[in-house]
Amino acid sequence: MLILTRKLGESIIIGENVQLSVVEINKNNIKIGINAPKNITIYREEVFKKIKEENKMASTSGIVDLTDISNNIN
Repeated sequence: MLILTRKLGESIIIGENVQLSVVEINKNNIKIGINAPKNITIYREEVFKKIKEENKMASTSGIVDLTDISNNIN
């Protein structure tokens, strides 16, 4: 993990087209602004983990064996 120190108003550039900026600093949290192309999806970590979990559940439930279906049709 790369750890960088930034002050209010300073930024970090990722690749050619993603910019993270420190927008506000309070006692217990920091607001970060993200400037990225619209084709890049950005999630909070907890939302991303929930989406991955739900996708995994959806892909493993309701699996249908098509050979059974075709045998019952004939």
